[in-house]
Amino acid sequence: MMSRGIAAALLCCTFLAVPAAAQDKITIKYTTASVPSDLHTKAMHVFKEELEKKVPGRFDVQLYDSGTLFAQGADLDALQRGNAEMTYLSFQLIADNLPQYSVLTAGYLFQNAKHYRTFLNSDLGAELKEAVSSDMDVQLLDTCYLGTRELNLRSEKEVNTPDDLKGVKLRMPGSDAWLFLGQALGASPTPLPFGEVYLGLQTGTIDAQDNPLPTVEAAKFYEVTKQITLTDHLVDGLNIAVNNKTWEKLSDSEKTAMTEAAQASCDWNNENRYKEEARLIDFFKEKGLKVTKPDVAAFRKHVQDFYFNSDRSKNWPEGWVEKINAMAE
Repeated sequence: MMSRGIAAALLCCTFLAVPAAAQDKITIKYTTASVPSDLHTKAMHVFKEELEKKVPGRFDVQLYDSGTLFAQGADLDALQRGNAEMTYLSFQLIADNLPQYSVLTAGYLFQNAKHYRTFLNSDLGAELKEAVSSDMDVQLLDTCYLGTRELNLRSEKEVNTPDDLKGVKLRMPGSDAWLFLGQALGASPTPLPFGEVYLGLQTGTIDAQDNPLPTVEAAKFYEVTKQITLTDHLVDGLNIAVNNKTWEKLSDSEKTAMTEAAQASCDWNNENRYKEEARLIDFFKEKGLKVTKPDVAAFRKHVQDFYFNSDRSKNWPEGWVEKINAMAE
């Protein structure tokens, strides 16, 4: 009788343990505005797979692309409210919340993907991450290379210096840091959500957009544009971010696993982006686009002078530009 009683109690506990374990599983809604064919959308799947390998069954990672869960610009608010757990966070959006870090959005500052990661892993990067955690309630896990941004025009146009962009309605994401970059390039920056850019180019609501070449291909902007001008004006990066509410639930080993999964996804993204950029010039020419190279030195000088002569640079942390430059190899 006693043995049967103990067995029954153990069986009862076994059944009770199942829903308790299920409740312990952490849901991660990972959202982005980018389309499924974009490399950093695909990199989200790498993150999910790597995290599952490291901590099997601990997380339920749900991936949302194309702005289906939250539109571009609304994803940070979603993280802060707890309506999503992860997203890609641009340095431009960080600068809108913490203006002193607009230094990280300046044209012609970072040189490549390795430069971004070296910065994020430095003492300066630690300072940035602490400020973002404290003021924006999110953790930065790693920086993925988004690509080197170029100009993409709906009509052929002589573009050699920033003066040639006067009056050009250049689509930029709707944040202050992005719009400032558009001004620095000499254009008339026009805010427009990413999902509306194709139609905007098609109808003439905008004259141009700027993005890395893999994004131009993934979003099929080459179908509604005639020219790419290789200004190389911004080596762009996107930070993988998780909200503090989720981060604080994790053990140290789970935090390490999540960080390493983010780094693995960025490694995959970075390698493939560089491969894509290498082949895309010929691809766009085959699609009938004119590919031009302007006076990059004139653009660099104009952009850097525009930043350094603005009120924006007065808030930059002292010595950061020089220290970041010194991190490049």
